[in-house]
Amino acid sequence: MSKVPVRKVRCAIYTRKSSEEGLEQEFNSLQAQREACEAYIASQRHEGWVLVSYRYDDGGVSGGTLERPALKRLIADVEAGRIDVVVVYKVDRLTRSLMDFAKLVDAFERNDVSFVSITQQFNTTTSMGRLTLNILLSFAQFEREVIGERIRDKFAASRRKGLWMGGHPPLGYDVKHRKLVINEAEAELVRHIFRRFVILRSATALVKELNAEGRRTKSWVTAEGRTREGRPFHKGTLYRLLNNRVYLGEAVHKGTPHPGEHGAIVPRELWDKVHAILAEHWRRRAARSRAATPAPLKGLIRCALHGCAMTPTHTRKRGKQYRYYACVHAAKTSSDACPLGYVPAGEIESAVIAQVRALLRTPEMVARTLRAVRAAAGETAPSREETIAALREIDKVWEELFPAEQARILHLLIERLAVGTEGVDLRLRAEGLHSVVAELRDVGPPLHQEVHPQHAEAVA
Repeated sequence: MSKVPVRKVRCAIYTRKSSEEGLEQEFNSLQAQREACEAYIASQRHEGWVLVSYRYDDGGVSGGTLERPALKRLIADVEAGRIDVVVVYKVDRLTRSLMDFAKLVDAFERNDVSFVSITQQFNTTTSMGRLTLNILLSFAQFEREVIGERIRDKFAASRRKGLWMGGHPPLGYDVKHRKLVINEAEAELVRHIFRRFVILRSATALVKELNAEGRRTKSWVTAEGRTREGRPFHKGTLYRLLNNRVYLGEAVHKGTPHPGEHGAIVPRELWDKVHAILAEHWRRRAARSRAATPAPLKGLIRCALHGCAMTPTHTRKRGKQYRYYACVHAAKTSSDACPLGYVPAGEIESAVIAQVRALLRTPEMVARTLRAVRAAAGETAPSREETIAALREIDKVWEELFPAEQARILHLLIERLAVGTEGVDLRLRAEGLHSVVAELRDVGPPLHQEVHPQHAEAVA
């Protein structure tokens, strides 16, 4: 009976000697560690264990860091599939941090590499060794959670004291010595925004006015010296500003305001007036804007039977408004002159929008859009990934757009829209998408969606 050959198991020895005081003990030199590990590997020769020729020795390096030359080479060879087992004299030779140990073991497991500590009976090639590993990893998880809790508790305590905890400074303030200091020029702009909102009572109108005046959001310099330029306003930034209680001199943590150590910019009376307007149901305010907006398919939709335009119209019955798109030929003669006559506006708009959103996701439209964007933008054209992300962004937030914004995008996208007795003939204009893609890429969405004040971020 022939003997079954034993699979060769490639073993790498990792040794480390720390220069820290108090670690001078037997077998702590690199050579002593290596000799003990070589003897262990030789004892496992019957299992096919063989020592690789590469040496992984870190001398005079602390185990409290993973930034070690030999350890980096070891991980690189593990990732490259050159090693099957990593052998060390003691676990603390590999690392003295449970969190770092969890990272290393994760790298080993991803590459089907076992780990052996010869003096501690720690061997992940056995079930007992894997059980010990799971126990150690449980403690590592516990350590991470405790650290996270300490950080969260410290953050909450600091906010209760009104301290600034970093991040993007809000418009109207500068950060000096880790504290918010009022920037008088920007503070006056903030008060101007609050006062104008009370007068206009419309975020749409106020955004349009601010951008027409050349107003911009906060420009600031990071701690690393990088400049963050201000951008044009849109509804999201405006609502975050109007709901930011930092302007009342408060620090907010998880929705609870605390007195801040910084000065207030907006008087309480002005704040209350603004939020009385915001408290009005957002759907009613959206309905007013919708009522003032022309039909989104106006100027696009045509009658396929007569080749003429279809014009928006409406009628009222028992106090309720019904909207239609009417064939101009039928409107000038009689409703019997065209089989289409009057098409319910809600139904045709929903059908067209559904088709547009479906077409935006097709590979053909993505390819056409890429060609159009590259032709228009040349070397500055966005990548394929950026273009696809922009198309998905349009689809993702479509339901949140005001009708005026939906109409603008539809006019950019639609090349032909003809309605007949057999359905809708819809063709998209990929060339019109490059401006929408550019807006989404450069200044964030042009999608001035109405945001419920309760959902607005607490920090601008």
